[in-house]
Amino acid sequence: MPAASRPSYASGTSQVPLLGDTIGDNLRRTVELFPERDAMVDMPSGRRWTYAEFDAAVDDVARGLMAAGVEKGDRVGIWSPNCPEWTLVQYATARIGAIMVCVNPAYRSHELSYVVKQSGMRMIVSAQTHKTSDYRSMVEQVRGECRDLQQVVYIGDPTWDDLVAGASRVTVEELTRRADGLSADNPINIQYTSGTTGFPKGATLSHHNILNNGYFVGELVNYTEQDRICLPVPFYHCFGMVMGNLAATSHGACMVIPAPSFEAEATLKAVSAEGCTSLYGVPTMFIAELALIDQGEQTFDLSTLRTGIMAGSPCPVEVMKRVIAEMNMSEVAICYGMTETSPVSTMTRTDDTLARRTETTGRVMPHLEVKIVDPATGLTVPQGGTGELCTRGYSVMLGYWEQPDKTAEAIDTARWMHTGDLATMDDDGYVNVVGRIKDLVIRGGENVYPREIEEFLYTHPRIADVQVIGVPDEKYGEELMAWIIMRSGEEPVDADAIREFCSGRLAHYKIPRYVHVTEEFPMTVTGKIRKVEMREAARKILGND
Repeated sequence: MPAASRPSYASGTSQVPLLGDTIGDNLRRTVELFPERDAMVDMPSGRRWTYAEFDAAVDDVARGLMAAGVEKGDRVGIWSPNCPEWTLVQYATARIGAIMVCVNPAYRSHELSYVVKQSGMRMIVSAQTHKTSDYRSMVEQVRGECRDLQQVVYIGDPTWDDLVAGASRVTVEELTRRADGLSADNPINIQYTSGTTGFPKGATLSHHNILNNGYFVGELVNYTEQDRICLPVPFYHCFGMVMGNLAATSHGACMVIPAPSFEAEATLKAVSAEGCTSLYGVPTMFIAELALIDQGEQTFDLSTLRTGIMAGSPCPVEVMKRVIAEMNMSEVAICYGMTETSPVSTMTRTDDTLARRTETTGRVMPHLEVKIVDPATGLTVPQGGTGELCTRGYSVMLGYWEQPDKTAEAIDTARWMHTGDLATMDDDGYVNVVGRIKDLVIRGGENVYPREIEEFLYTHPRIADVQVIGVPDEKYGEELMAWIIMRSGEEPVDADAIREFCSGRLAHYKIPRYVHVTEEFPMTVTGKIRKVEMREAARKILGND
């Protein structure tokens, strides 16, 4: 058969079988193998845990949750920047069969209220403050309107101490019975991803989904118990909690937390001080680290690095070259995925050429299938053709929490997850993502759906209509621009006014940087907004053409 007529389809064959464990059982196996090896190091506090100590701490939190009345299937939220307690809650909820709900640390009260109510959250474990975020104030602001929310625990507060102390009221035997009654197919995690309806959807993931994805990510970068992984990426994303934490614990590697949120200096200091062998980040993080190295004011020992993962948005070729040459990361990998697929579907390999690692998003992961289809017909396109990237296999989510209609829109009857991304596949199975069917904007690694912001801006008393688009940005890849039609007789708003309106109510990365007030939007003859024309016009308005 001529190569040109082969379908854009690939399956990930593997000699390594899928794991059938729950997350709790898998952690126990690692602890039995490597009890005295480092499991977790927190640079800000100086705390560190061996695997035996980490396992014991997870058990204490798990039994504390049971003592507080948390049952299998109950939703427990975690709202905090990166810290050891975040990770302990991750593994403790998994151990007792509770469903951990990841809440973006950048959320404000408007978004918090929605996810607490939509998930039916029973308990939330929250930070108290971080930078400009007063979490305690926002929790108390929405608590009264969230009828299912029975308990709030604040990290670093007596309520956290009380939660852990509650472990004394639950025996080890009771915890074991709870753990023994769990299935790897049970839901274990809800991660909210913005949707075109204007509200986030809760991707519901099982032990089997995320444990295996983390494990095979680790396999493809050759992790062993000797590895130490620096994790400046947020835990509330799959990037941190799956590709980071679960990849580490399934291999006996060490999780190193450099700071609550990304700081280039803290990250490089952590690598240097802890002898990290792997470093994660979105391209903008690596760019910031390279800029710090360029300044030459500090010296960082990066000689222990060999690998890492870059994901979140396309990596510029020159950045990848510098990361390999100047940061000693000769085996750095590129990953592509989405929350709904746990997350990684394609990934480069350590022996791929530089061109493969910068011009593609790699090949299909082990035990998964990918294909590229014509969005109009659903038929698989020939290799080299452009179409929608679809994924099938163990990694596909159970569904969107309490939204079967949205689930059916995303996952077809043959269990293919439709990503909404346009891609091509070459003769060797390498995938290149070339565009997006949906209006997704990727700002500094954060996925932003304009519809959600539009719905919010519609509540502004002076705005009649609004459309939000992504425009090119040198630093973040894309920035947000709001096109606004004012109500009759109202004075135009500017970017400062919109920023003030959104502040404290929308996450900072969702606040439009640019505002353009207009009399009308470009439309098709059928009345549909032409965002393509808007983006073209925006380049001229902003002087980018």
